[in-house]
Amino acid sequence: MAGPVGVIAGRGQLPVHLCRALAAQGRAVLLAEMDGFPVENPDGLPLIRFRVEKLGALFKELRKSGVDELVFAGAVARPRLDPTKFDLKTVTLAPKFVAAMKGGDDGTLRAVLNIFEGEGFIIRAAHDLAPELLPGAGIPTRVQPTERDRKDTARAARIVAALAAADVGQGAVVAQGVALAVEAAPGTDRMLAYVADSAGACRPDPAGAGGVFFKGPKPGQDRRVDLPVIGPQTVDAAARAGLAGLAIEAGGVMVLDLPETLARADAAGLFLWVRPPEERP
Repeated sequence: MAGPVGVIAGRGQLPVHLCRALAAQGRAVLLAEMDGFPVENPDGLPLIRFRVEKLGALFKELRKSGVDELVFAGAVARPRLDPTKFDLKTVTLAPKFVAAMKGGDDGTLRAVLNIFEGEGFIIRAAHDLAPELLPGAGIPTRVQPTERDRKDTARAARIVAALAAADVGQGAVVAQGVALAVEAAPGTDRMLAYVADSAGACRPDPAGAGGVFFKGPKPGQDRRVDLPVIGPQTVDAAARAGLAGLAIEAGGVMVLDLPETLARADAAGLFLWVRPPEERP
């Protein structure tokens, strides 16, 4: 019998949805919460807490619980390390880990995965364990994108691709050909709030096309971790920003609670376009 799946969890709803999907499959779950980044645990699952400075203790606890498969799910920021608290295992790993943290997000994540794999753990992607999180290509909403919306989406996709080359962000908002906002460290919610409160006034024609939020993975990123996520709250934020719709890369963006996401998009008169990767510039 397979042991529990270890979920290295962060903030947001992804860990909750993932754990429920695993439970529906009959899989046991052990949550691991990093100090300073409390996770939501509405179902009262077994949970351990850890500090990055004490990876040896984390590895020991995971093995003691019978975990050999790990999945990383949820948002975390780079922790502030206190070298005085390093355990022996972390001391041996520190040079590689600290060097990676000085670079971009992708390099840091690759270093983290390499460390856990080096300890014998199998890293699984959230969407492999719960494939329903990746919707198929198409436009499942009642509202369909106009030709103007498609052009704005294409421009937003080009912007995201350019940002990705610099390891920055996974989303952008374009209206009437104008880039209103790009996603950086503060994340999608902050970006859409900025469009709603400030940047929306930069539309050339206030009565023209509302614009599109596009989100897609960074080219070349390890898709086992940090794959983009949207959900019902993203639709609400896009509606508040006055956008015409949302576009995501098919196979590259997870959608939490797809039925509710579509229901809110339909209620708000927005489209959701799951755009095939081959259409990405």
